[in-house]
Amino acid sequence: MSSVIPLLLLLLPAGNAGSQPEQALPRRRLACVRCCGPSEQPVSIFSQRSARMSGHPQYSLPKIQPTIDITILKGEKGEMGERGFPGAAGKAGERGSRGPSGRKGQKGQAGPQGHPCKLLFAAFSVGRRKALHSSLYFQHVTFDTELVNLYQHFNMFSGKFFCYVPGIYYFSLNVHTWNFKETYVHLMRNEEAVAILYAQPSDRSIMQSQSLMLDLREGDEVWVRMFKRERENAIYGEESDLYIIFNGHLIKPALE
Repeated sequence: MSSVIPLLLLLLPAGNAGSQPEQALPRRRLACVRCCGPSEQPVSIFSQRSARMSGHPQYSLPKIQPTIDITILKGEKGEMGERGFPGAAGKAGERGSRGPSGRKGQKGQAGPQGHPCKLLFAAFSVGRRKALHSSLYFQHVTFDTELVNLYQHFNMFSGKFFCYVPGIYYFSLNVHTWNFKETYVHLMRNEEAVAILYAQPSDRSIMQSQSLMLDLREGDEVWVRMFKRERENAIYGEESDLYIIFNGHLIKPALE
């Protein structure tokens, strides 16, 4: 009888031994264990736990790499940055096809004088086909026909001969007078009237000429102008014929 009493005391729950109310015991969380694959043999829970605790590579814990969605972290578009350095030049491309030809440009001015030892010639002969009336006190005479213009020393736009080779020059001027009109023309060197061609009014027109030689320096200009006085001043011309001619050529260069 005495042996039975201790056995009963052991079977009684510990909570009933006192007068305190029964309290629920906390549940024990079970640890996750690795299941076996199709080609592996089942391993007991205790052997798996001991393997994880031992650090065996076959049963090590997998590495977890979280994936972050960048789109939810994208902010607003920023301002444009500074321009970077130019990159390296690329390879040259293939040559393109030739474009259409452009329009012909206007005739340019005479270029600068070359070496004086290589340029010892100068000559020109120009004419005017259109008649000309002097409406101003002084009127510059220009020419529209180029007969000879060696090295382009005579400028057809300005109507002036420019001296590139200094020396002795010969000039001649031929004009046709107009009926009942006066013809008064100056042959000019720079701004100086060096010769006059004159014809009084007459009932018939005639050819008038004037010629002279000038000692020119480099840069001097020789040209023709009309001079108007009380009477009407004019020189005659026709489109079909050449009545007004201005000539000049170098006789002796100053460098010889």
